Amino acid sequence: MDRLTAVDAGFLDQERGGAHLHVGAVLICDGPPPSQADMIAHLESRLDLVPRYRQRLAKPPLSLGKPYWVDDPGFNISYHVRHTALPAPGGQEELRRLTGRIFAQRLDRTKPLWEMWVVEGLDEGRFALINKTHHAVVDGVSGIDLTTAIFDIDASPPPLADGPRESWSAPPPPTAAELAASVARDVALTPMRLLHQAGSLAATPKRALSDAARIIGGLGEIAAVMGTRATHTALNGPIGPHRDIAWMEVDLEDLKAIKNGLGGTVNDVFLAVMAGAIRRWLRTHGELVDGLRLRACVPVSVRTEAEHGALGNRIVAMFAPLPVGIEDPVERLREVTRAMAGLKESGQAVGADAIAAVEELAPPTILAQASRLQFSTMLYNVLLSNVPGPQFPVYVLGRELRSFVPVAFLAEDKRLAVAIVSYNGRAVISIIADSDHVHDLQELVGEVSGSVAELQAAAGDARPKRARRRRAS
Repeated sequence: MDRLTAVDAGFLDQERGGAHLHVGAVLICDGPPPSQADMIAHLESRLDLVPRYRQRLAKPPLSLGKPYWVDDPGFNISYHVRHTALPAPGGQEELRRLTGRIFAQRLDRTKPLWEMWVVEGLDEGRFALINKTHHAVVDGVSGIDLTTAIFDIDASPPPLADGPRESWSAPPPPTAAELAASVARDVALTPMRLLHQAGSLAATPKRALSDAARIIGGLGEIAAVMGTRATHTALNGPIGPHRDIAWMEVDLEDLKAIKNGLGGTVNDVFLAVMAGAIRRWLRTHGELVDGLRLRACVPVSVRTEAEHGALGNRIVAMFAPLPVGIEDPVERLREVTRAMAGLKESGQAVGADAIAAVEELAPPTILAQASRLQFSTMLYNVLLSNVPGPQFPVYVLGRELRSFVPVAFLAEDKRLAVAIVSYNGRAVISIIADSDHVHDLQELVGEVSGSVAELQAAAGDARPKRARRRRAS
């Protein structure tokens, strides 16, 4: 048995009402679609790399502690691998409607929390894989998941292992008494863990004082964020269970050219692009935007090198100001760059990680309340997630991946969430929305494209000026 982390248990607790806490991707590939039998065989050959995908939840009796992951004795991969086809003409419109319907359906909590859809009928002789996995299973920033496990860097890779593979079988599931005993054992060991940590701190007092100062500073910054509510806009409010998804592609070099011409990082450019797009979108909804500053939730990985490949989420939420009230795109990017530089120097990530460590020892009721405070109150307006992908082609069953479309999640009062993934020289900006309240998602995607274009124009104007300054100096 493997107990859920506090972060993972929080993701489960937040899944109620219209909120679905699964994430995933639309993977568009060249060539004919694999058969269901071939896809199942391929996945089965990789499941040893992601053991969580054969495990289900097991709750202790009377909700005495956080749930556990246990091997599912009834695991049937055919349930998780589905096959479907798009209606003609099989373009992006048909694909995004199918994706919205798939992500509107909640995952069955009695089974391993994932699905993989093979979608045929795409135009230009392509097919798609739609992966949906609960956020409690996969770290959306740096963890290893099924999507990464199924791809190869060679169109004709060698076998994973020589000789026949051993068949997998699950041990008998734990009884209620065994789960209760495990919870009791964890509670009994908590004082010993605290004493061990205290002993480690006593052995290095100077470092302990430095760490304590950083944590206290970080907790103060987290408290300042939690003490204020984000400005209410059309981005926020009650949501239903239905989803709409749309995306656009941009050359990664175009984003880098903006960064090189105007300063900042590629992530700063992404945030500034979204600030400009949201500004124009809010104006079409009759909102006053001049001087308006929203708050974005930016997930950050705190996984160390020693924890690389470990299971369980190691992410914290950092809250960044989003200056939608600034009309000039260059000044908007500069404000984002200043804010993100200050955020990196602040202790928000340290404070959030310390809170997560304390939550590991908290009773389930307190943990649930803390989780609701983080996700369900108006601490932020919109989730903006940036995950870098490989900058070289990858393949599944010999078919090349052409486009990687990320799919984020919506918390209870968030009607939009945005994710960007870069892959092989391209970047895809994807938006998921509550379709019960957002009826013009394609228009917002158009605003994203326009926001990129105005920053490109500004960067083009800035480069000659910089060159003249360098020649003069």
